[in-house]
Amino acid sequence: MQATHTIVKNEVIQKSLDNAMSYQEFRDLVKELSKTGGATGHEQTAALVGYTKVNESRMKRWDKTLKVSEADTEAIKSFNGDITWLVIAESWCGDAAHVMPVINKVAELNENINFKVVLRDDNDELMNMYLTNGGKSIPKLIMIDNASGEVVNTFGPRPLTATKLVADYKAEHGVLTAEFKESLQTWYNLNKGQSTISDLIGLLKA
Repeated sequence: MQATHTIVKNEVIQKSLDNAMSYQEFRDLVKELSKTGGATGHEQTAALVGYTKVNESRMKRWDKTLKVSEADTEAIKSFNGDITWLVIAESWCGDAAHVMPVINKVAELNENINFKVVLRDDNDELMNMYLTNGGKSIPKLIMIDNASGEVVNTFGPRPLTATKLVADYKAEHGVLTAEFKESLQTWYNLNKGQSTISDLIGLLKA
């Protein structure tokens, strides 16, 4: 039974990889949708279209301004494995807009890291295998060892520090309010991707 489950899981991952796009292709898609008034995913609402437009601006800014320290660059370049980071995302996801440019920047620093993107709503089987507390939270990074095809780790939907902020707020207030979500965006901007970089280096060292 376990062997059958593993085979099915591997088949789902391989199918997703076959249909995956590069980060640049994802960026081009979001840019085009922000111009035409669309969004990825099975729902097309005014809110999701608006988030997509905002996210295009966010990712464009992070792509240009994100800095990786010399020490972190050395740590990233020292990784000598052979992996794929398969990330589940959508154009409208606020966390993805802050996190994905960081993933890309880290992957660019080491040719042993292959960064691929798939859309959540088009890859339901994959998403259901990597739920967060029972929810389809994105972005979700699945770390695959290219030699064995095995999933060796995951990351997301947020860096650990932001995850704690969300958990603490939920514990106190029950739900995430609009005010909290705005404060989370402020945290991302002040943190400048450094917590995500740290978490990704942790994946490489695990």
